[in-house]
Amino acid sequence: MPKGDTALAKGNVSQSVVRRLPRYHRFLKDLLAAGTVRISSGDLSAKMGLTASQIRQDLNCFGGFGQQGYGYNVKDLYEEIGRILGLDQTHRAILLGAGNLGRAIALHMDFAARGFTLLGIFDCNPALVGMEVGGQTILDSAGLEEFCAVHHPDVAILCIPKEAARETAAMLVRRGIRGFWNFSHYDLALDYEGIAVENVHLGDSLSTLCFRLNALAQES
Repeated sequence: MPKGDTALAKGNVSQSVVRRLPRYHRFLKDLLAAGTVRISSGDLSAKMGLTASQIRQDLNCFGGFGQQGYGYNVKDLYEEIGRILGLDQTHRAILLGAGNLGRAIALHMDFAARGFTLLGIFDCNPALVGMEVGGQTILDSAGLEEFCAVHHPDVAILCIPKEAARETAAMLVRRGIRGFWNFSHYDLALDYEGIAVENVHLGDSLSTLCFRLNALAQES
């Protein structure tokens, strides 16, 4: 079994570690672009704002990647973290909701680099249906179930109102959807324990920034 598979299969890796992996991957990509061949955990920690100990602990969850006195081979580590994240595989995705947020995601997200292919964009607004977004024509949501039956997507990106999310998700799960990137503000993980759900609350992130700004103001 390749490195990392055992830990992932047993669910032994904490979510906090998993959420740091894309950040490692992004920094290593920048290092590769700059021509860096190897890097120590100390140097990587200085760039990322983490401790060297934290980096070693995180990476040890998936096997040994560094060498004593050498550090990490940047290319090898970048590729291995990409494999752990599953970026070498392809998931078929659909996007529901072609409002401002949905169109921005369709236009600016590099799906292929993150292991996804965007099969279709859907909306129920007649003013949006037929519009071109990122080379794709927005389709009528009325045909969503039939589209799923034919094309078999396994991931849905939800940029739809909260009140529509639960019923829509139930239909999609029946049609084989196994994961949601969910911007609807309805927590689907409460309904589907066996489905992968990544809930995104942009307002929560902004509120966290507000807290940190207030904390800095109190320290000064």
